Amino acid sequence: MFHKILIANRGEIACRVIRTARRMGISTVAVYSDADVDALHVEMADEAVRLGPASAQESYLSIERILAAAERTGADAIHPGYGFLSENADFAEATETAGIVFIGPQSSSIRAMGLKDSAKAIMEQSGVPVVPGYYGAEQDNGFLADQAAVIGYPLLIKARAGGGGKGMRRVDREEDFLEALEAARREAKAAFGDDGVLLERYLLQPRHIEFQIFGDRHGNVVHLFERDCSLQRRHQKVVEEAPAPGMTDEMRRAMGEAATRAGRAISYQGAGTVEFIVDMSNGLRPDRFYFMEMNTRLQVEHPVTEAITGVDLVEWQLRVAAGEPLPKRQSELEIYGWAFEARIYAEDASKGFLPATGIVRQLGFPDVSVRVDTGVRQGDTISPHYDPLIAKMVAHGPNRATALSRLSRALTASHIGGVTTNLGFLARLVGVDEFVAGRPDTGLIERDLQSLVTTERPQDTVVALAGVLSLGAFTKPDGRDPWQALGYWQLWGEMQRIVILEHESGHANLRIAAKGFDFFAVHDGKRVIPVKIVSRSDDGCRAEIEGRQIAAKASMTGHHLALTLDGQTHVFRAADPLDGDLQNGPGGDRVIAPMPGFVRIVRVHSGAEVAEGQALIVMEAMKMELTLTAPRNGIVETLEVSEGQQVSEGAVLLILQPEEA
Repeated sequence: MFHKILIANRGEIACRVIRTARRMGISTVAVYSDADVDALHVEMADEAVRLGPASAQESYLSIERILAAAERTGADAIHPGYGFLSENADFAEATETAGIVFIGPQSSSIRAMGLKDSAKAIMEQSGVPVVPGYYGAEQDNGFLADQAAVIGYPLLIKARAGGGGKGMRRVDREEDFLEALEAARREAKAAFGDDGVLLERYLLQPRHIEFQIFGDRHGNVVHLFERDCSLQRRHQKVVEEAPAPGMTDEMRRAMGEAATRAGRAISYQGAGTVEFIVDMSNGLRPDRFYFMEMNTRLQVEHPVTEAITGVDLVEWQLRVAAGEPLPKRQSELEIYGWAFEARIYAEDASKGFLPATGIVRQLGFPDVSVRVDTGVRQGDTISPHYDPLIAKMVAHGPNRATALSRLSRALTASHIGGVTTNLGFLARLVGVDEFVAGRPDTGLIERDLQSLVTTERPQDTVVALAGVLSLGAFTKPDGRDPWQALGYWQLWGEMQRIVILEHESGHANLRIAAKGFDFFAVHDGKRVIPVKIVSRSDDGCRAEIEGRQIAAKASMTGHHLALTLDGQTHVFRAADPLDGDLQNGPGGDRVIAPMPGFVRIVRVHSGAEVAEGQALIVMEAMKMELTLTAPRNGIVETLEVSEGQQVSEGAVLLILQPEEA
């Protein structure tokens, strides 16, 4: 077994590998960029080596610097994690050439599966069914348009390299094909350095079911059963479960045999995942599943497989890479119960799941009933440089209903302050009737998106407490009397403060009066709500509202207050009554950057006449593109940015002439 391994990754997966290595008595080396100098994985490892600046190209994607770090520290092997260089055949080959063990498949296997078009050709030759489509080398736009017409619409354009939903576009009409193709090419080039694509027929009732496989140097290949990853947004997985709902023994046997056949076709070693798309138009049938791709690495969702099999997949990776045979044969593997994983991201579900950044002011998860894998601590910064994953929450139970109930309770009991997250979205998602009944499909989120991202207006008592807390009444452990909290002194009459709170569901105008130490009367225009702060803690307070005592978690970041109570998190913005609102909706004059990122394409110039909905600017953040459109018909008065410019969230990018002009 290895003496020391280097983890060529960051965040949650680096921490995950370190935990298993530590249990096995293996020393660990972390690598980090300037953005991660104080990161959790750096703290957990026995040693840490700086790679370079925050840019992934100069740090986590630098083969030369990672190999130098391994040689400098005397690491026997390198674990690539997932993402970054994990599926880079050149990295695996360079590691092997340097005499260091690559904890993963051989470079030849990665290369064989690295391009989806060649991978599908290998699968066809091996008798594994593939989705009808175009997987050839010819990449001329006109030729691809002709192939699209043959396949028929709707169809998917997919980057032939990489994964994670990047470089993927669904096209429903022929007239939209070329624009979608160009967008997919740009995104693929930025993410994977390859703008080649393939075309696939889009199945209207699909489920995404994948099989975890494992191979060793001795020719053994097994599968550790399936995972259903059908709940996706923007072609990226959100909630995964194992086993798959409705899976029959016959279907599992057929898919498992196809998955292991795929592994044997390329002499696979280590952990891998064979992803299938299943046509559900006639239910789960053994003749209606198709190979999509093979991920030659450990998957983000591997913990659900660990939960139902009792196997530590990272330990298996280390043992196989060290030359040991697989610890178990296929006949020795069994399914125990049911498991779910929910991915908790710093992102704004109401804005198309745009990534969010900021400091994690508060981070609280339930102590029992669920497993939480994270690489983030309270006080850490979610930067725009990397994937905004905060944590993975895994719930296991003897059956599906119990596991889902545990996940649901844990999500509502969690609290993250300081950054916008998808916690509320996840809590609503796992309660959707179709999902609860065991009928997931890849279109579920899109169909129910409006209800999933729409936040109900909080109760008046919640708004009243938020108003009081927005004045800072919970921020001083030694207490602030109402005179200080209200911020000014008044000679006649009672102390009062006007507070305007904005919420996704609307806004509230409050008049808050100080009635005594820690006691307030909140006028909301309909009634007066008494609020008393009973006690405080570092992350919130206990308050008495209309005779009922409640515990609340709260964090204030700038003008934004995150308030969690009764299992729900509400985010408010305390607006200055004198501030004008620069955020434009339909009919506004400004185009605002909804996220930090850089300007990829500017399609207009000053003086240009534009129509409502016309594409004006394409932004990119975390290798995902977002097209910003005209809020109304008009003429561009001022263009504030140029292509390649880095901008912050809220920056004004373009201004239209006033309508009266």
